[in-house]
Amino acid sequence: MFAYIARRLIYMAVMLVLVSFVSFLIIELPPGDFLTQKLQELQARGDRSAEMRIEEYRLRYGLDKPLLERYWIWITHMAKGDFGDSFRFERPVTEIIGQRLGFSVILALATILIVWVLAIPIGVYSATHQYSFGDQLFTTISFIGLGMPGFLLALIIMFFAMVVLGQEVGGLFSREFERAPWSWAKVLDLLKHLWIPALISAVTGTASLIRIMRGNLLDTLGQPFVEAARARGLKGNTVTWKHAVRVAITPLVVILGSESLPSIIAGDALVATVLNLPTVGPVYVDALTTQDMYLAGTVLVAFVGMTMVGNLFADLALAALDPRIRLE
Repeated sequence: MFAYIARRLIYMAVMLVLVSFVSFLIIELPPGDFLTQKLQELQARGDRSAEMRIEEYRLRYGLDKPLLERYWIWITHMAKGDFGDSFRFERPVTEIIGQRLGFSVILALATILIVWVLAIPIGVYSATHQYSFGDQLFTTISFIGLGMPGFLLALIIMFFAMVVLGQEVGGLFSREFERAPWSWAKVLDLLKHLWIPALISAVTGTASLIRIMRGNLLDTLGQPFVEAARARGLKGNTVTWKHAVRVAITPLVVILGSESLPSIIAGDALVATVLNLPTVGPVYVDALTTQDMYLAGTVLVAFVGMTMVGNLFADLALAALDPRIRLE
């Protein structure tokens, strides 16, 4: 087990280096850079005071040097924990991402909890009551959830929350708690606002996992080991939940580690913009459009890193769920 984890960590380190180089290259492909545009704006205004600041950036990151040298400067600084500064915000990248990553993780955990609490029981019910009215109803709802654009659902739920519930919508905190220090009152205010973006983010994932769980369980219920368990006189619920579900749920674990967690943390930037969420997604899109390369590159490397970590945890979870899997 430890040898397997060590090998995976080595592969992850190599992959992160490759991804960082490719992302740096892609971000550098468009002509010009953010500092060039900003310098032109300052020169047009006749502001000379900020040019010294920009020159410091050029010397620090080697912006006047070839691409490979600039990448080497960035990656060596990253290895030391220095991810550079955001050219637009003129603040360290770690500070900008750190402020938003925590809220992204909280939203991701809330979304995953909603998805799994709803998807697994509904999927099991649909499989064990195939072609019943409940199965048909959940199938219809699943297809609607898969086809519903996230931003449109966000607008509908915002309207419902404001008009019907009379709740303030937008962001994760009320105005009086946005800059307030953490307290129980602020935590409760966060939970009060968290359900709207978590529900919106969970709709598509829940609809997809319901269909996957239903199909996998239908296939598993016809396997010989399930028939053998029933022949031994085990109760139907015991056979379903203890034996069949344990096998049918393994693809969901893979999806959770490789797709769900990174994609939820990255977030739907459009939904986050509509709801004014302080998450990573909108900042990443904005960094790409403005060629804020150190901010965009760091976020992209972080997303890839989370994907690989999720894959590792998914493999370990599969080994724990299914004794037939041997990682070595």
